[in-house]
Amino acid sequence: MKVHWIALGVVVAINLLLDFLIYRWLSRHGYKKLSTIHATVSVALQGLLAFGMSQPFGEASVGDGRLTLVMWLMWIYFTVYVPKTVGLILAIPTLLPLPRGMKRGISRVAAAVGVLLFAVMWYGTVVTPYKTEIHEVTLTSPTLPPAFNGYRIAHISDLHLGTYGTDTTFVSRVVKQINDLRPDVVCFTGDLVSRRTSEAQPFKTVLSRLRASDGVIAILGNHDYDDYARWPTEEEKRRDHEALCNLQREAGWKLLLNQPHIVVHNTDTLLFIGAENYGEGAFTNYCDMSHAYPDSVQHLPYKILLQHNPVQWREQILPETDIDLTLSGHTHAMQIILSFFGRRWSPASWRYSEWGGLYYNGNQHLYVNTGLGMVGVPMRIGATPEITIITLKKAS
Repeated sequence: MKVHWIALGVVVAINLLLDFLIYRWLSRHGYKKLSTIHATVSVALQGLLAFGMSQPFGEASVGDGRLTLVMWLMWIYFTVYVPKTVGLILAIPTLLPLPRGMKRGISRVAAAVGVLLFAVMWYGTVVTPYKTEIHEVTLTSPTLPPAFNGYRIAHISDLHLGTYGTDTTFVSRVVKQINDLRPDVVCFTGDLVSRRTSEAQPFKTVLSRLRASDGVIAILGNHDYDDYARWPTEEEKRRDHEALCNLQREAGWKLLLNQPHIVVHNTDTLLFIGAENYGEGAFTNYCDMSHAYPDSVQHLPYKILLQHNPVQWREQILPETDIDLTLSGHTHAMQIILSFFGRRWSPASWRYSEWGGLYYNGNQHLYVNTGLGMVGVPMRIGATPEITIITLKKAS
């Protein structure tokens, strides 16, 4: 990845200024040893940032272990400077001619907020990503065939297996949880990996243990097309992409590449539509609905679309189709969900109208799963890894 050295220089300059102000305050108040330790840590952290930003993330030859190491180093940097910056902003009133006691109180509050934010960030790093929440949803429809009344769908998304290196502990636990729920089908809505197939190799056996009476149905996400690494040749990129598709098939998954798939119970049918990633903005469009949802299956009574990117629901599915249920992922809720009095907020709402949970328009529904793994930074603040169980009911 090409380094934007100007942006890096601005970040370093701002943080060095903050550190200088803290160093001067410590020195003036007689904390000589503490000021020396602080200065040493500051220099080390700037070197950490420079090292991390200079790595060639896009190269196909960069090892996943090295990439994970850099991700962690960068995150350590930000867990120090984000709380520090917030604390210093809150302490600005101490520069005003206020009574000494008031200044001391403001300083203590600012320090407490900084420490609390540091603790929250690290709780979201070492605890939350390795827990799971099971969200249960019931949907009713008059068009659901009777044989599928009570049909249970386990919906998961965005594993990003490179998150875990070669440690299969968490993924094994997720597989066991899903199997214990005894769903009729498991639907995976993309982003098995972050960059390339080698991330998934250690997990092939674990993934093959997923069980459902109608199997595992999967699609690809934007990260599953090898577009996030620079390959020496297009042929190498193509081979790696095929290897990822084959890995899922060898694990016993039904991978749908712009294809329909019909499940039959007795004489009733349920249609699954496997669409490839719907590109918008900077994302390449791989979706072809004319193949995924051909005229020959549009007469079927109840239709479920698997589409990684929820943006397609509002832009294309609602205005152009009668698809009953769309299952998506992709947003991760930007790995941050804050809850206030029963209401949820995520920075993902700045970009996505539908970023997490259940949405509907008339009889058409969308469920956006906020994912299991992580990408970019190794944290989930409030955004606990999600397993969704959707139960379909025949409306009277």
